[in-house]
Amino acid sequence: MNPLKGGPPRSGWRRKALRAPIPLYRWGLGALLGRRLVLLTHIGRKSGLPRQVCLEVVGRGEEQGSFVIASGYGERSQWFRNIVAHPGVRYQVGGRKYEGTAVPYAPQESGRRLAEYAERHPRTAAKLMDALGHAPESADEYAAIGADRTAGVPLVALRPEPAPPAG
Repeated sequence: MNPLKGGPPRSGWRRKALRAPIPLYRWGLGALLGRRLVLLTHIGRKSGLPRQVCLEVVGRGEEQGSFVIASGYGERSQWFRNIVAHPGVRYQVGGRKYEGTAVPYAPQESGRRLAEYAERHPRTAAKLMDALGHAPESADEYAAIGADRTAGVPLVALRPEPAPPAG
């Protein structure tokens, strides 16, 4: 039985382990974590309060400062529900901070991008999928998992706000 398959940990050592990088960002040490992790600050859909989560970057977006992240627990993730309700976010990758918008990809696009990620990083993708209770064996299976918002691993684009004009 995979301990992560049932949903995101709400308490205990797994939650503490997943949240461990957050203080490093708060202490100004985010650059030590490199460009593989993002600290996402979002607004709680019920409380209206800022919430934070540390997630893995699975790709770069088309524009400068744009990143792609995965929701390992699909729509069950609190942060995913929150960004659907309030897409305005702040995020930090390495030492760079951004304000922008979090936009879930359409199912087919999410699936295509997850399959591409698996092609670029086969070992990392396989470990991630295994930890989440999935066992895809082909690009089509990765695409199906990426397209499934409920039980799969949908992808989200973090897009920075345009810089104000100089002057």
